[in-house]
Amino acid sequence: MARIVFLDRGTIGPQVEVIRPAGAHDWVEYPQTSEDQALERLRGASVAVTNKVPLRRSTLEQLPDLKFISVAATGYDVIDIEACRALGITVSNVRGYAVNSVPEHVMAMILSLKRQLAGYRADVLAGEWARSGQFCFFTHPIGDLAGKTLGIIGGGSIGQSVGRLAQAFGMRVIYAARKGEAGDATRVAFDAFLAQSDVITLHCPLNAQTKGLIGAEEFSKMERRPVVINTARGGLIDEAAAVIAVEQGLISGLGVDVTTPEPPLPDNALMRIAHLPNVLLTPHIAWASEEAMTALWGQVIESIEAFLAGQPVRVLN
Repeated sequence: MARIVFLDRGTIGPQVEVIRPAGAHDWVEYPQTSEDQALERLRGASVAVTNKVPLRRSTLEQLPDLKFISVAATGYDVIDIEACRALGITVSNVRGYAVNSVPEHVMAMILSLKRQLAGYRADVLAGEWARSGQFCFFTHPIGDLAGKTLGIIGGGSIGQSVGRLAQAFGMRVIYAARKGEAGDATRVAFDAFLAQSDVITLHCPLNAQTKGLIGAEEFSKMERRPVVINTARGGLIDEAAAVIAVEQGLISGLGVDVTTPEPPLPDNALMRIAHLPNVLLTPHIAWASEEAMTALWGQVIESIEAFLAGQPVRVLN
């Protein structure tokens, strides 16, 4: 009988029913698991389910019974894929479940920052409207999306969905070429992309090539003082450089749903500016509509059942 261990049930909203695989199995779940606890909790398990609990070689080498890891996310940087390949552990992720949730969150952030909703709400609550003596007041600059250029880093399903929503607002949409590569008919060379964009949003995986993709040098090349949005992975942006970019006016707004680590430590540079009206910091919930979480979990169960039937799906290694 398969022993299945879900290491971090708390990463799926409590309103979502966590159905279990068909057939006989032994199911164990934990609200959350630290990296140090993973080894003991996975002893004897043949299947592991993890959203954000790291599983590194040093742990995997001590789990001879483990044969399958279902990552309850699209990003799989928490898993040592090479070690899994060497040890004969199949790894599967989930895909396409948040093609509505994340893009809608991105557009909400863009609209809020361009329309300065957080700043005006704070001013209204502070009595600024009442003191203004007229039907409106102007404490923050407001910008339209129509006619502006949205730059997207990452052309997968989520990036493309964001692009379609932006076009509905009348925005011009461009996609970035990889650093060091020439542009073509579908992608703009990276430096030109930075210079042309009024809004930049990231939708690429975190790996050795993309870690620190946006840092001080890149912020200095953003000629149009764009709003910058990151709902992908915290490590894609140098957080200290992003804070300086906000403080120096190199960018006009910053929307962040992901940090390094998560949750951010009290001394994280982003926490210093989180109160500003042109900064939005949300707790990694862009993906977490009820509809998206239900779809995600359906894929997790599908992947487990498929593996146990000898026909694994969405295999990463």
